[in-house]
Amino acid sequence: MTQQPPWPSPRGNCRLIALMILALLAVLSMVTEVAALPFLFTRFRPQINWTQPRMERWVIEEQPRSIEPHLDLVNHPNRTHSAATSGDGSDAEFLQRLVSIRHNQTSKSRMLWYDVGSGDGLVYPPFVDKALKLLNLKQVAFEIENSVMSKVTCTACRAGSGMLQHQIQSGKTDAELIRMISDYCTNLNIQSARVCQGVAQLFGSELIYVIKRVNLSPDELCSFIIGDGCGDVYNPYHEWEVIFPPVPKPPRLADLPIPLEAAPFFKVLHISDTHYDPHYAEGSNADCNEPLCCRLSSGRPATPNAAAGKWGDYRKCDTPKRTVDHMLEHIAETHKDIDYILWTGDLPPHDVWNQTKEENLAIIKETVKQMVEKFPGIPIFPALGNHESAPVNSFPPPYVNQVDISISWLYDELDVQWRRWLPQSVTHTVRRGAFYSVLVRPGFRIISLNMNYCNNKNWWLLLNSTDPATELQWFIYELQSAEFSNEKVHVIGHIPPGHSDCLKVWSRNFYKIISRYESTITAQFYGHTHYDEFEMFYDPHDLNHPNSIAYIGPSVSPYYDLNPGYRVYYVDGDHDSTTRLVIDHESWIMNLKEANLYGYPIWYKLYTARAAYNMKALRPSDWNNLLNELTNNQELFELYYKYYWKNSPARPTCDAECKKRLICDCKSGRSHDRKHFCADVESKIDEESSKSWKSWFYRGLTNSYSLLSSITYLPKYLLGYR
Repeated sequence: MTQQPPWPSPRGNCRLIALMILALLAVLSMVTEVAALPFLFTRFRPQINWTQPRMERWVIEEQPRSIEPHLDLVNHPNRTHSAATSGDGSDAEFLQRLVSIRHNQTSKSRMLWYDVGSGDGLVYPPFVDKALKLLNLKQVAFEIENSVMSKVTCTACRAGSGMLQHQIQSGKTDAELIRMISDYCTNLNIQSARVCQGVAQLFGSELIYVIKRVNLSPDELCSFIIGDGCGDVYNPYHEWEVIFPPVPKPPRLADLPIPLEAAPFFKVLHISDTHYDPHYAEGSNADCNEPLCCRLSSGRPATPNAAAGKWGDYRKCDTPKRTVDHMLEHIAETHKDIDYILWTGDLPPHDVWNQTKEENLAIIKETVKQMVEKFPGIPIFPALGNHESAPVNSFPPPYVNQVDISISWLYDELDVQWRRWLPQSVTHTVRRGAFYSVLVRPGFRIISLNMNYCNNKNWWLLLNSTDPATELQWFIYELQSAEFSNEKVHVIGHIPPGHSDCLKVWSRNFYKIISRYESTITAQFYGHTHYDEFEMFYDPHDLNHPNSIAYIGPSVSPYYDLNPGYRVYYVDGDHDSTTRLVIDHESWIMNLKEANLYGYPIWYKLYTARAAYNMKALRPSDWNNLLNELTNNQELFELYYKYYWKNSPARPTCDAECKKRLICDCKSGRSHDRKHFCADVESKIDEESSKSWKSWFYRGLTNSYSLLSSITYLPKYLLGYR
């Protein structure tokens, strides 16, 4: 089994695609005449005929909104406090009380704003072998696999993208370029022949289409894709700002109130990253040389230990149907009082070289059917993952409307499937960009975002990254309307906005939105990483003021080295003093090793946040205090690390660099900006690590001297005596 690196890695197989494209194109650059290497001269920019995509007119204020409460209250017999604290409990009376006691005195009339004026068998020459060693493709693979980019990957990106631009200008056809990519991939043993061919066919056409239409230098392109690991290159094509309405921000509180004990609450299930594999085969090869194993096509296992388990496997394998079914049955039986479900995407498996639109749609329909059957009558609020599209990460904005490359095939079907749980008012935004807003209860709204418009592996954003699908501007409109109506909002999505997979410019704008509406947004929920973790948000002008918390739920898929898991949240419910904050949360897992060993899985509660970390509440300030304790308390950090890996027996040890990375991930709700948030944390850990090393060294000297002193027959001069 391959050793898992001792720091977090994103779990979408977008890494394979980026690796192969960068590595292969970098190699292509070396077998061409040295005189034809324009990418070595970064100030030279080739002339490309390119026109700004024509943006369609979409008026946010004209779209229907969800204004009727979508969730009916249910009196669960096992709850001792499930009724409203006063009045007859009707929605109308409850809403009227909320309006009468609201703390933020804002105008009762709706204000709309406009800013029309603001546009927003190959034989290589000897020098190729040397160049391959120089580029260090293994290092590139490791960095992309773990989203830890350095100058090595940056160099490969610049060489590959520059060479691709050169090959396009030299008149190579799309078919020739795709064939070259496939051949080099196979002959360099980067992947198996079928994976190389599949990736080249699936992704080559899209990448070539985009590169032909952009006017970016290799420096600008790679800085855009890789982020701060490739330098912070100013790129005027991809610098933009959202527009806020002319409404003053409500005064912020010194700290949020702690939710009342024994008050009504909602019990919320969070499922993420199922990655259901319909082709999983027990006993097949789990240790193959492809991105996804545990299938009949993976071949026979070389040893009994390499065989795929009955309920899943810690190696690069996704979730068998029996495991998904068993988990849903367990949840339905154990948590009979669930009020609603958050479902944050990534349904298809990681066979990214072999996917079709038809197969991905079939998986979406089958998993939706499973959820409907297991949880009848329970509202489900879904968010779109990066694996739902075919090819993976491909989400063209609305202005890309050609039939053969438009994303409408996916969004139209999502509207049909999601309509089982969502009101009709969301159809316009779901079909436009797979995002929506629903009023769940009086004074409480859920907004689901399509985080693929911040995905830096979504090549379409190279054409124009300016607020794709106008999603963030719509988000501001919904939040401002919620602020006027005294509603609290929960935000759900797939890719966490502070993750390295999220574009820096998109994340920066999102961070500003969270800060502006900190009194309205009371929690955020994401998936994607497959780990059990969280992200912090702070006032951009005052990093001592935490203003929001993003909960990142564990994956159902064990891909890879993980136990399957899910989360349960307890959210402040309907009462006069409700905060809509998360009161507490539980993480539940299944020990995959024991399930395969004994033939039957047992799901159990791994931990409860407040009890495990001794937190008095789960406000942003409480999570910030926990971060400080994790930095200073090694024993507490090791507990967090255990839960982060979902108590996996395959988890590696965590050294000082690993600890810095994990805590910085928690602290950085804004992507590609670790230097801004993590300097203090890193210096504290370095200092503590230095103290630990010195303590170990001196303790070792003392013990050695004591040992020598206890041996009486040694000559005195060896003991330092004269």
